[in-house]
Amino acid sequence: MPCASMAERKGEGRGRGRWFWAGLILLATIHAAVAADVTVSGRQILNDGKRFDVRGATGDGPLPMLATLGATTVRTYGEDPGPILDAAEKAGLKVIVGLWVGQPRQGADYGDRAFVERQLAELQAMVEKYRNHPALLMWGIGNEVEVELADDSPAWPAIEQVAAMVRRVDPAHPTMGVLAETGSDKVKKLIAQAPSIQVLGLNSYGDALYSAASRARAQGWEGPIVVTELGALGQWQAAQAPWGAPFEPSSTQKAIQLRRYLKALEGEEVGTIAFLWGSKQEVTPTWHSLLLPDGVWLEASEAMAEAWGGQAPAENHAPRIGYLRVADDPSAPFAVWPAGDEGSFTLDAVDPDGDMLEARWSVMAESAARSVGGDPEAAPHAFPEAVRQSGPTGARISGLPAGRYRVFVEVHDGRGAAATANMPFEVR
Repeated sequence: MPCASMAERKGEGRGRGRWFWAGLILLATIHAAVAADVTVSGRQILNDGKRFDVRGATGDGPLPMLATLGATTVRTYGEDPGPILDAAEKAGLKVIVGLWVGQPRQGADYGDRAFVERQLAELQAMVEKYRNHPALLMWGIGNEVEVELADDSPAWPAIEQVAAMVRRVDPAHPTMGVLAETGSDKVKKLIAQAPSIQVLGLNSYGDALYSAASRARAQGWEGPIVVTELGALGQWQAAQAPWGAPFEPSSTQKAIQLRRYLKALEGEEVGTIAFLWGSKQEVTPTWHSLLLPDGVWLEASEAMAEAWGGQAPAENHAPRIGYLRVADDPSAPFAVWPAGDEGSFTLDAVDPDGDMLEARWSVMAESAARSVGGDPEAAPHAFPEAVRQSGPTGARISGLPAGRYRVFVEVHDGRGAAATANMPFEVR
């Protein structure tokens, strides 16, 4: 086999050199994309040295649509974050990856050394697996670990143990502790007993949102704050029917409140994460749902887009509900009628774009579940045969045995948006 000439060898060497340097450049590019440095500076979160404003939602709804609203961030709770990290990267979003810290109210025993070591090892494996993902923003350490405890002392060392591990294993991404509101001293306890936490997360709803940040500051928190769950009204805050059924605002009323809360929080310079970008049964199928199960969106999306400088999907407007009322008693907040009789409800709904509206009526049993901390609930039994007559201006309900129920209406515009309302009623 003939020997290569010196020139050929030099050419081969130059070719190998080009591949070598190209490989180094590629590796450097990949490294730069993977190793974005997220830091905390005063009350701000910095992504590669630039201010990063946390705004977004938690849930499993479509991320491209969320990004269109002007969101920057999606939050998870503790499931394997791989799929949502990949989806978020494609959508141009960052992820607050939740690390689920066992809750004592659910049986987590922090006196059990085996449990503690197993949990820490599992969470460390997750951090090691995803710490270099380019969509990772920070780690959410637990969610309301302190809730419903007469003695919350086990919660704080549990949070600190995980946060300290994360700081050691992944110093490039901050740690955030998530509390259910501030309480009278919960933030103080977090500061004193979990010093490895760098960002304060607060789950807060309704008018409590106006003062959540200032109450946290009053307890001594000086770093960044993210409202990690926010909504127009928690069911625990709502007025109730005599039998304990809380009154849910219509989607229009929720959007009005959401606009006010997002505006107030913008003035406080805190991050905002809406709950829930998807659908979830909690008291009702619509209470906290920002989307219907089929992906149809509600006016809350417009409120988010207005606050975040984005656009509503397809630049459409959702229908608005003026009222859902008891037909023969317009001021009544609930309905009651005897078994064998019927109830009648009236509806006023409009569409800002003039779209033709379709009203879909349904009846469900009143949920008996009153879960804590968003624990799973089964959907109540539905009674489709009870809707005897319905249309865009009202419905008549009959044929139900004695019991407690809700009438629901969804008003669709045919362009991917809807409005919702419901009212509790009793058949005696």
